[in-house]
Formats: sequence, structure tokens, C-alpha cells
Amino acid sequence: MLFGGLSLVNTDTIQSGFSHPAVWSRFRRTLRLGIRSLWLHRLRSLLTVLGIVFGVCSVIAMLAIGEGASYEAQEQIKNLGSQNIILRSVKPPEDQKLTDQATRSFVLQYGLTYTDLRRIRATIPGVTIVVPARTIREYAWSRTRRVDCEVVGTVPWYPEMRNHQVAQGRFFNDWDMETRASVCVLGSELVPLLFPLESPLGRELRVGGHYYRVIGVMSPRPIAAEEESDMQPSNPGQAGRAGIPRLYIPLETARIRYGETLIRRRAGSIERERVALHEVIVKVHRQEDVMPVAEAIRRVLEHGHGKRDYEIIIPLELLKRAERTKQIFNIVLGSIAAISLLVGGIGIMNIMLASVTERTREIGIRRALGARRRDIVLQFLVETVLLSASGGLLGVLLGAAIPFVVTWTAGMKTLITWWSPVLAFTISALVGVVFGLYPALRAARMDPVEALRHE
Repeated sequence: MLFGGLSLVNTDTIQSGFSHPAVWSRFRRTLRLGIRSLWLHRLRSLLTVLGIVFGVCSVIAMLAIGEGASYEAQEQIKNLGSQNIILRSVKPPEDQKLTDQATRSFVLQYGLTYTDLRRIRATIPGVTIVVPARTIREYAWSRTRRVDCEVVGTVPWYPEMRNHQVAQGRFFNDWDMETRASVCVLGSELVPLLFPLESPLGRELRVGGHYYRVIGVMSPRPIAAEEESDMQPSNPGQAGRAGIPRLYIPLETARIRYGETLIRRRAGSIERERVALHEVIVKVHRQEDVMPVAEAIRRVLEHGHGKRDYEIIIPLELLKRAERTKQIFNIVLGSIAAISLLVGGIGIMNIMLASVTERTREIGIRRALGARRRDIVLQFLVETVLLSASGGLLGVLLGAAIPFVVTWTAGMKTLITWWSPVLAFTISALVGVVFGLYPALRAARMDPVEALRHE
């Protein structure tokens, strides 16, 4: 009977020791003990947590700024069209000048021609739309108001290819092209400069020596990095600068009014530049054909041009390059910010080692009262995880606020992805476990007798 009683007691003890309620009760007790211990040293705990706070905050903020910059760059490239190939005329470094002895002027001929367009259309399959464009720097007049602007001669489907919408009125059509109509469409930045108090639709303005009727106004749009010199200038320093207001007219009208030779006056001479087209946009039927078509266009232009007076821009290639740059940028920023977390983890380990030394006698008393090594390990791990988790939570809140402050004060776009706070908080918790494990094991391995003798 005694044996049975002992057996019953031992069985109950074993069951209670391993039952879920007992384990949960022991964990709650350890958790309360850890919170109480940290609260007794509030200032020290706060200073320890700051390393984790700033580490998590810097991870989230730096990734948000990097994501925002990358997003803007990719959106700007997408505006150029992933199925488009952009050809531009470029003034070569060493120009061959034809001298007209009668007028003592120079004729510089370079760039894309209408012959290039015909060859591309005739010899390269997969090309669906071709958009030629020409740029002339002129003054636009409305009564007494004068604005220096770029006159862009292009085709009716230009807005569709450029992903640039008409805000008011309409863009010119095929009939306007065929009849060489004197109509124009204003860029949004021209309206307040020429017509600040009235609607420009139906009004007339003078460009150079010709009058045009305004039939539409384009919507505003951001200027991409690749579009800052959106069309190569015929006269360096006079056209093609970023932010120059624009005015659009039919290409055939531009050909009749301005011809192909543009004049630039210099002291003692007149220099003339002959450029048929400043830009050509080629749209490919399928995105997977963009690179082969671009290579075919490159061969066609090399065959028809004796000098490198053009450039080929492939937005799809720029987009892929931007995505690769984004990945590298995120890795670099994340690595730099992770160093802060590492420093915070070292700070936690240092404080916990000092805490183990301070609480040696407490550890000895707990061991003498029956605490096992795993109880001691759990106690110190709970404290370090509480420190790192609370620091991680504060860091997430601060890291989510900083990008909004940056956007509001600096005007930079920031983008917080869902995974960056999760990643930063997870790393902070792991830092608590990893850097708290050694102090916890060191505390658990103490000899109870030696710990009780510690002063």
C-alpha cells in the first residue's frame, strides 16, 4: 500500500511536471520574473534597447527610401514603353563640315533621316508603329507675352506612344497632317505663361513668323531621367534642356515651315545644321522581340551612316538594369542597417553578462531551492528576448514614421514594403536569442555552492 502510495505520488508529480498547464504556468512565472527584473533596472534596460531600436528603424527607413527611389526610376522608364525602341540623333564629336564659299557658312549634316525610317519599315519584321519627331527652338507669342519653347513636329499617334494624355481639347489628326494645318497643342507648362487668365482653346499664337490655332492642351507629366534631354538638340545650349516648355505641331507642317536646315549665327559666320529627324520611336509587336529588333535596327543604321550620329535607347533594357540595381541597392542598404542590429545585439550580450555577474547569488539561491539549469536558461533568455522584441517593436513604429517625415520634408518618394518591418522585427528577435544564449548558458552552468558564496 505504501508502495502504491509512493507510486501514485510519483506519477502525479511526473504528469504535473510535463502537463501543458504546468508548463504554461512555469513560463508565465518566468515571464513575470523577467519583466520585474528589467523594470528594476529601467534606465539600463532602455539604453540597452536603443541599439535594437535604431537598428530596426534604420533597416526599415533605408529600405523604404531605396524602394521609393527605385519605384520612381522604374515608373519613369515604363513611361517610355517596354515595347518601344527610341532612336535619337546625336551630334558626333568630330563633324564633317561642308563649306559654302559663297555665303561663308558651314552646313553640318548628321542624325536620323526619312530614308532610315523607310529602311526600318521595309526590312525589319515585328515593327508595328513608327513615330518620328523633330524639335526646333523658337519663341511663342500671345499678345505681349513671349515664351522660349521647343516646337515639336510629330505625328498624331505621338501621345499614345509616349503615354502622354491630352487634358483639354484634342491632339491633331491625320487630316491636319495631310493638309499641313496651322494648329498646335500646348504643353501644360505653357498655358499659365501664355494664357494665364483665359482658356487657350481656339486662341491663336505666333511661333516665329507663323500663326497657329490652339486645339488642345497636354496633361502634366513627370520628366524621367531619360527624358530630360527628351530629344537631342539641334543646337547645343539652345534646345533640349530639361524643363523647357513644349508646343506640338504636325510633322508635315514643321517640314514645310522650317525645312531640314537649321541656322545658327556666330560672330563672322553662319553655321547651318541639317537634321531631318531628332527622334524616332519604334514600337515592337511583342516584348520578347524587342532586343532582336533593336539589334536589327542597329545594323540597318550602321549600314546607312558613315559616322556614329545616332543613339539607340531600349527602355526594356533600362528597366531590367534598374531592377538589378534595385536588388543590389537593397542588399547594400540592408547590410549597412544590419550592422546597427549587430551592435545592438552585442550591447544586449554585454549587459546580460554583467547581469549574470550581479545576480550570481540569486542564481545560487534558485538552484538551491530546486531550479534546474533549463529554468535558469529560460529566465535569462526571456529577459533578452523581451529586450530585443520591445526594441524591435519600437524600431518598427519609428521606422514606419521616418519615411513619411522624409517624404513630407524632402519631397522624396518612399515606399514601405510589407516584408521590411517583418524582416527587421524577426531579425531583432533572433538577435535577442542568439546574443542572449551565451549569458544564459553561463548562468546555468554556475556551481550552486560557489554561487551562494559569492559576495
